[in-house]
Amino acid sequence: MTDQPLAPYRVRAFNTAHDSENKIHDDATARRFGFSGGLVPGVDVYGYMSHLPVERWGSAWLERGTAECRFFKPVYDGDDTTLTAVESNGGLDLTVESRGIVCASGRAELPGVAPTPPALAGYRGVPQRPARPPADEASLAVDAWLGLDPYPVTPEMAARYLADAQESAPIYREAGLVHPRDILRACNFVLSRNVVFGPWIHTGSRIRNLAAARVGDRLSARARVTGNYERKGHSFVEIDALVLANGTLPVAHVAHTAIYRPRQLAAA
Repeated sequence: MTDQPLAPYRVRAFNTAHDSENKIHDDATARRFGFSGGLVPGVDVYGYMSHLPVERWGSAWLERGTAECRFFKPVYDGDDTTLTAVESNGGLDLTVESRGIVCASGRAELPGVAPTPPALAGYRGVPQRPARPPADEASLAVDAWLGLDPYPVTPEMAARYLADAQESAPIYREAGLVHPRDILRACNFVLSRNVVFGPWIHTGSRIRNLAAARVGDRLSARARVTGNYERKGHSFVEIDALVLANGTLPVAHVAHTAIYRPRQLAAA
């Protein structure tokens, strides 16, 4: 029996970070940067994208699937957003469209064999910085290690996100599993809880799922800065992050990229 083609998945985007410290999600600040309004977080757009591989492969993808997401154009609060998947070489090529343009793309796959997690000993366990320095070439120096103190994914937090995202896949409610968006958000946290950013933008990630986290687990992360460079006037940071549940179980290995100093700030 062959898999049936996946129907487009439609969602009305919701800006979960409107009141966050990152003012790129604030309407007034985002407009000063040339956007129409506050940006829906990249991790939320990835959350929308993850619906289709979960629909195709179920919990197996949460346990051992891979994904890549690249964000090109903003998705705005309240916009009708369409997610499509095209079968290609055993995987899914993913596209996000809103306002008639492609805003993001990516790919998801389900390896036949469960991946071997990176050795935990290879990721230095350092505490979250008690005082955050400004984000710059020194505080985000290549080979610097960043830590994220454990925090719980409470039932209330999990339920609020599923409602905000209008997530229709039943697996999260029925099996009590943590949504992929919340796993990827830990990579934002390992940055933002160690340095002080101005407005900043998540531009893409490569994710290798290693295990499904469960609601009630405590998430943390260990990350090494792998890149800090300028491109087209923007200052970028790249990290290699291992997201953990309950301090010992690796649940995702992520290469995470963000603009930490947009050229609009550098020119100010």
